[in-house]
Amino acid sequence: MASTAAGTTATSLADLKSAYQRDGWCEPPYRFDDDAVALIRERVLSISRERRPEVVHEKDSGVVRAIHGCHNFDEVCAALVRLPQLVELAEELAGGPVYVYQFKVNLKQAHEGAAWPWHQDFAFWHEEDGMPSPDAVNIAVPLDDVHEGNGPLMAIPGSHRLGLLDLPERAADGAESDWRTHVSADLAYTVNGDRAKALADASGRKVFLGPRGSIQAFHPSIVHSSSNNVSEDGRALLLITYNAVTNSPARPTRPAFLVSRDTTPVESRADERLGLVSY
Repeated sequence: MASTAAGTTATSLADLKSAYQRDGWCEPPYRFDDDAVALIRERVLSISRERRPEVVHEKDSGVVRAIHGCHNFDEVCAALVRLPQLVELAEELAGGPVYVYQFKVNLKQAHEGAAWPWHQDFAFWHEEDGMPSPDAVNIAVPLDDVHEGNGPLMAIPGSHRLGLLDLPERAADGAESDWRTHVSADLAYTVNGDRAKALADASGRKVFLGPRGSIQAFHPSIVHSSSNNVSEDGRALLLITYNAVTNSPARPTRPAFLVSRDTTPVESRADERLGLVSY
């Protein structure tokens, strides 16, 4: 394989896309180095101390649950979304030029980070924002080592091919849901627990464990969840959602820090502070 500085080869991109289409995720053979992770963690910690709409707290608590839209106001996060390796992978999986649809960091504090129920991200994007199709991709980067106890992400293989599941009926008056239910433990769109269990019993569960700085790409329609953090270790998960430029919603209504209005294609730009190393 070519060095990560030059990006993935055409063959490896094809392999990653094949795995992504089959399973609903793929894992490129490189990760962020320790210095890059430390820099990103430093910025996330700093932002989480701020009082601003982009910083979301746990229900009835001052504990930070997530931060959103950081690439719009933090230069390290802005550099991160332009990295050639990430943009190249996103373009391959989304099928063309992409822009940053969402940027967030989900934070599970030690002993306090609450679970995320079974759900599909595309349900929110389609129902609330009017995204036409799931021609987008989530690229996830854990900023802490992930183990069974600190609330790892779990996904059901192949569930992205089932379409959207268990969508609630829309309000008769056409009223929109409160966007705060899209970023809290009380999610507006969830997959029925019994259905998720049956799917997992049939197809298995993929639990994403591993070192900080590793990279996974997830399909918008994959059924996934995470458990409570019952350990002494925090678990921060950074997520960049790239959407195909041709797939942008016509009239999004949720706040701009949740749904970007700027659909300008991302231009790749290397940054020596954000190094990658091959496995």
